[in-house]
Amino acid sequence: MPRFEARVFYGGLLVAAPALLALLGVFVFGLPQGRWTVVVLATVVVLTLMLARWHRRRAIFPLYTLSSLIEALRQGDYSLRGASDSVLGDMIDDVNRLAERLQDERLAFEESSYLLSKTLAALDSAVFVFDQDRRLRLMNPAGQQLLDADKHRVFGLRAEELGLDALLNAPSSQAVAHAFPGRSGRFEVRRAPLRSGGRGGQLLVINDVGRVLREEERLAWQRLLRVLGHEVNNSLAPIQSMADTLASLAAREPLPDDWREDFRSGLEVIGKRAGALSRFLSGYSSLARLPMPQKREVDLAELVGKAARLQQRCAVEVEPGEALTVHADPDQIEQALINLIRNAAEAAPAAGAEVRVRWRCEEARVLIEVIDNGPGPPRSDNLFVPFFTTKPGGSGIGLALVRQIAEAHEGGVSLTTREDRPGAVATLWLPVASAQAVTRA
Repeated sequence: MPRFEARVFYGGLLVAAPALLALLGVFVFGLPQGRWTVVVLATVVVLTLMLARWHRRRAIFPLYTLSSLIEALRQGDYSLRGASDSVLGDMIDDVNRLAERLQDERLAFEESSYLLSKTLAALDSAVFVFDQDRRLRLMNPAGQQLLDADKHRVFGLRAEELGLDALLNAPSSQAVAHAFPGRSGRFEVRRAPLRSGGRGGQLLVINDVGRVLREEERLAWQRLLRVLGHEVNNSLAPIQSMADTLASLAAREPLPDDWREDFRSGLEVIGKRAGALSRFLSGYSSLARLPMPQKREVDLAELVGKAARLQQRCAVEVEPGEALTVHADPDQIEQALINLIRNAAEAAPAAGAEVRVRWRCEEARVLIEVIDNGPGPPRSDNLFVPFFTTKPGGSGIGLALVRQIAEAHEGGVSLTTREDRPGAVATLWLPVASAQAVTRA
């Protein structure tokens, strides 16, 4: 029998003991006469009341302790513990374990809340949480800056009062132009439904894409100016040096006998460096001046063969393929193929160079592949980024121009490593709607 139940049981017997003893005495000795009857009855009543009060305290006080522990749990105070050797035994242990679990869960919740608040505070994105009535319930510092308002003043306001109602109704994952009290520009808006306590809500995340684009633009200008400055200085330095040499030679009196030859060779150097600089700058300008493609029906085999014949560094093998007519701008596609073939020829070894071109239809695309036996493409994610190059003296516009041409034709380009042997595979593809199979005459 549990201790508390035993205490109640034996305490109840003890309370009844005076009455039972008095009843036993009546049976054994008979009922006392006269005033002794009153004395006995009074004694029995007094002892019973004293024992009842004593028993009540022993039975009720442990329940008071249990009630206090449960009330502390209800009030959120999980630090109180009951004595493990209490008469309530297992019940007190269960309450203690419950308090420990609730305390651990509260600590985990507070740590998670602190981590969440720090994470939200570190985000550049503005985060807003609205309840089912579209009233603001949570906002991070970036959102506070966007609204240019104290958070305590805007909490509880409806979305339309904050000027965010249109963004909550707009499709998610789209960029919109919007003017906030704290900033204006282009923003990416993302929405997601929330549910808390059985009630719905909305999560609104706003990213300032304009700032990111401006930073990327700044970095692009830095790369452009760095490359242009390097190449221009490489050409201007020998031109200036040669011009100074010719000026010094012209100032000599009398002129040396071979002055004509010196002047001719100096002017040739100046002309070559000026021509190289002009070609370099025109290559860069082609990225900005690429016109819209003027598409027409073009024989793909003829186009590939023409681009392959223009490569003089090594022989280019053109594999026979399916007869296709491509709906594209022949000049732009030819320029893209020339760039890919030139890159392959420059990557191939001088002795035993292998450059092949082939094409085929695959699912919804027409693929043109340029294959070489060079060392393979470098490990970089910037191969198609303008001005990025791994070749000494490279301009970094060849692959960027190819990608721009391909995307203008609703296609794409990739550069991967060969699977059968060392080398690279450059693949230019067009959508199947841009090519039709024809029968050879």
